[in-house]
Formats: sequence, structure tokens, C-alpha cells
Amino acid sequence: MADVVYIQMPWWQLPLLVLLPLAVLAVMILWLRRMVHKRTVAEEERDWSVPPLADDGKGSPVHRWDVRCKILTLLGYSFMIASLRHPVPACAAVCISVVVSIIAKIPLSRVLFRLTALAGFLGMFLVVMPFTVATHAGDTIVVFGGMDQFGLNMRGLILAATIIAKAVAIALLMEPLVSTAPLPVTLHGLSRLGAPDMVAQMVLLSHRYVHVFRHEARRMAAGMQVRGFSLKTDLETMRAIANFLGMLFVRSFERTERVFDAMRARGYNGLFHAPTELHIRFADVYGGIIILSVGIALLFFDRVGLQG
Repeated sequence: MADVVYIQMPWWQLPLLVLLPLAVLAVMILWLRRMVHKRTVAEEERDWSVPPLADDGKGSPVHRWDVRCKILTLLGYSFMIASLRHPVPACAAVCISVVVSIIAKIPLSRVLFRLTALAGFLGMFLVVMPFTVATHAGDTIVVFGGMDQFGLNMRGLILAATIIAKAVAIALLMEPLVSTAPLPVTLHGLSRLGAPDMVAQMVLLSHRYVHVFRHEARRMAAGMQVRGFSLKTDLETMRAIANFLGMLFVRSFERTERVFDAMRARGYNGLFHAPTELHIRFADVYGGIIILSVGIALLFFDRVGLQG
């Protein structure tokens, strides 16, 4: 293409411009994982089958926000962030999400854990998109050693950075959405918004008992290690693992039957009792209007402000 700008660079600059940033990203991921591990305090395993009666009691405005307004506002704002096209408003959205997390008094360990869970997947965008995005008129291609077919498209790099910024901004909003109210209250708010009650019940029970079953799996694994079991690449190890999975499935199934019988004995008729009474205040609506207005402003700046 005649309008495409090619920048020729020698091979020795490839590690400096491509491999070095990837190495820095990998070091940052390892550092974040270590920081999360240090901030995780070892405590007694809680009984996940017992529902929490209250939230963390932080007392932030997000904790006091009506759960229905919070769900509609943050989900609507997340869709607005996903519609951004340019890196500047996407980075501004990340800053806004950080401010919301600070206002909500979300522990730093939770935020870092969520970001490290996304880092590996999002990092692949920086590796793949600059070399695979379609070349358009006006693009700038960095070519190393005269290999035109392996040119680095700067537009693809900017596009990858924009996608990463939007993903980080949305991921940071999920902590204020799910961590500032007990899960039963959040699911009750979803039911009040029109979600099927059975779906909310299945999510609640799955959330509680996946931790219970994981704890049971740890106990069984510890018992196997006490009896001298060690992982090997032989038929006996495969047979032991198969027996382990079968016993875990049987115990889990038996526990679900006991839980269901206990629920029926306590009067369960297909519906859970409302965990709390929901009341919408003017401050809840006002907070939602502010957040959505910020999202509209970002969209306006992305669509109109950057076109001039």
C-alpha cells in the first residue's frame, strides 16, 4: 500500500523493542502473584455452607448502595466501557475504576488477584495482534532485518493496549459489584430485577458447595499422602486418581442429598426467603446517574472529541 509507512530497523533491536517489554510484563505478573501471596493471611477454613449474614462492614457508599441500582449501573457502565475505541478514554476508564475500588474500600489483595488472573490471557494480545492485524492505509509498520512479512503494526499494538485497558477497567468494577454485599443479597437483587429465582438459587448453592467440595478434596488428598501416595506416570497412579475422583463424586452426591433433605425438612418449597428488604433511596439513584453520566462522557469523548 502506498500510504503505509515502513520503518526499517536492524535485527538486534528486536529484543529491545519486543522481547524486553514481554520480559518486563512477565516479571510484573510474578511480582503481583508474590504480593498477593504475602497479603493472603492464613486463617481457619470457614464453613461455606453457612451463608454470610452481613457484608464486610466497611461502611463505604458502595456498601450502602442499593444492590439493584448497583447492578444496573455497573453493568450498564461496563457495556459503555466495552464500546470504547481509542486508548485515551480506555485508560481514563481504568483510572475511574481504580477510584471506584478505592471508594468501595476493596482490599488490594483481591484487586491484584483478579488482575493476575487476567494478565496471562491479556498479555497474548500484545504478542499476537501487532503481527497479525490487517494492514490499512496510514498504518506504520516496523520491519526488522528486511522481513516485511513479519512487520510489527503499530496500530495493532495500540488496538491491543486498548482492549487490555478496557478489560482491566471492567474487571476492576466486578469487585465493587460482588464484594460490597453478601452474595444472597446480590442474587436477591437480580431476582427482583427479573432474573429467574431458580437460577439465583443454583448460583448461590454452587458458590457455597464448590468450596465445601474443594475442602473435602483437600482432606482426601491429604489422607492419600499420609498413606504414602505420590504422583507418578504409571498405571497405579492413574488407578488411584480414578478412585479418588469416583469417591469424591460419590461423597459430593451423598452430601447434596443430605442437604436437600435438610432443606425440605425446614420447609423449602422451591423459594428461598428474602435475605433482606431492599429500599431504593434518592442517593442510590443519584449515584447511578453520576456513574452513567461518566460513561456517557467517555463515549462522547471517544466518538466525537477524538475525531476533531
